[in-house]
Amino acid sequence: MVFSRSGDTAALIAELYPAAHVTSLDLSPVNLTGAPHPKLLADAFHLPFKPASFDYVFCSLFLHHFEDRQVSALLAGFYRVARRAVIVSDLERHFLSYLFLPATKPFLGWTNMTVHDGMTSVRAGFRACELLRIAESAGLHNIQIEVHRPAFRISVVAPK
Repeated sequence: MVFSRSGDTAALIAELYPAAHVTSLDLSPVNLTGAPHPKLLADAFHLPFKPASFDYVFCSLFLHHFEDRQVSALLAGFYRVARRAVIVSDLERHFLSYLFLPATKPFLGWTNMTVHDGMTSVRAGFRACELLRIAESAGLHNIQIEVHRPAFRISVVAPK
């Protein structure tokens, strides 16, 4: 199962791994437009799946939109429906990534909305120790966290 705002991640996984069965889930139909079928309109806080329904649950650039206690609840739900592992990719909160968009706006043509949204998202991002604490509070085990630079992303893998 894939949680990714535009559906492009699910499409890429399906393309790279043609034998994989990829299911996308989102509360908004607009966010599923680019996702291949099957895709499901549902609330990530109330997953309509039995335990261990999916080999892997992948969540991309989604968690930073929520408060820590909500992130913990989401991760616990993902872990429940994952058979093998939960995989998360999200934003690292770092001063360089915060300054990147306004500094490059004149050269890359970012809109004011893009700069504002980007800076807001970075402020809501995570430090590795924070995401580890939240994942542990959600009941995830064997947690592996890695910070990826220069992309300023954090990945979490929690195998079962």
